[in-house]
Amino acid sequence: DEGTILVSFLNPLGDATLVEALLDKKISAISMELVPRITRAQSMDALSSQATVAGYKAVLMAADHLPRFLPMFTTAAGTIRPGRALILGAGVAGLQAIATARRLGAIVEAFDVRPAVKEQIESLGATFLEAEDDVTAEGEGGYAKELSEDQHKKELALIAKAIVAADIVITTAQIPGRTAPLLITEEMVKSMRPGSVIVDLASETGGNCEVTKSGETVISHGVQVMGPVNIASSIAVHASQMYSKNIVTILGEFVGEEGAVGLDFDNDVIGPATVTHAGEVRNDRVRAALEAANS
Repeated sequence: DEGTILVSFLNPLGDATLVEALLDKKISAISMELVPRITRAQSMDALSSQATVAGYKAVLMAADHLPRFLPMFTTAAGTIRPGRALILGAGVAGLQAIATARRLGAIVEAFDVRPAVKEQIESLGATFLEAEDDVTAEGEGGYAKELSEDQHKKELALIAKAIVAADIVITTAQIPGRTAPLLITEEMVKSMRPGSVIVDLASETGGNCEVTKSGETVISHGVQVMGPVNIASSIAVHASQMYSKNIVTILGEFVGEEGAVGLDFDNDVIGPATVTHAGEVRNDRVRAALEAANS
């Protein structure tokens, strides 16, 4: 109904039909995807909280399906060499995947198009893959942005060289409002050892791997390629605890102690995160996406 305030994941940059329905009903919609990545809003950042779950669980899924050990073992039957993990994308999910793979004893390499994350990657005990040529794309709000065609070719060449030795690969690269970038071609999958595992956390937005099928596990050239969806629900207790904290904290931005509701669009969180209000689109990026969808 008109005047209702909706706070939720809304996919406003990719779901024009929902945005139009919100406009038609004159609902005030606040999108958790649009909460700005500023220090003050960290406790409201549901993308980050749920990505923490996804990055952790992705490594456990990969290890469970891998027919090898990840840690090094010295046994009476000989020494087992440690497994190797390659993490593509070092946002919240990627960093959590790095930390989890290291805890399990794997040798970890990671790549991201944002050079600023190199220190974070190395602080977790992983090796940062660096391209000889410039392959960088720091976007708005700390997100990655699309590479040029030439940069993308260099990125693929770097990944192709590293992926041959990987036992598990976790891909996490996504661009808000766009199809996930292709990072692993079928030829790269073919170059991997049989039994290796890829967990594609971008499967719901097209996938980072060429052979990924969203919601399925496929065997391609002897490699298991997993495309999990809603992975946070597999660790429901803590995913729900974190998400509820995100929601309660953002409600505190516009609900007073006496229950009075007031949306302040000058607020540095509510302003950017509001998609629609009183039948109008409030966010410039959403407006542009809606116009593009209707053109």
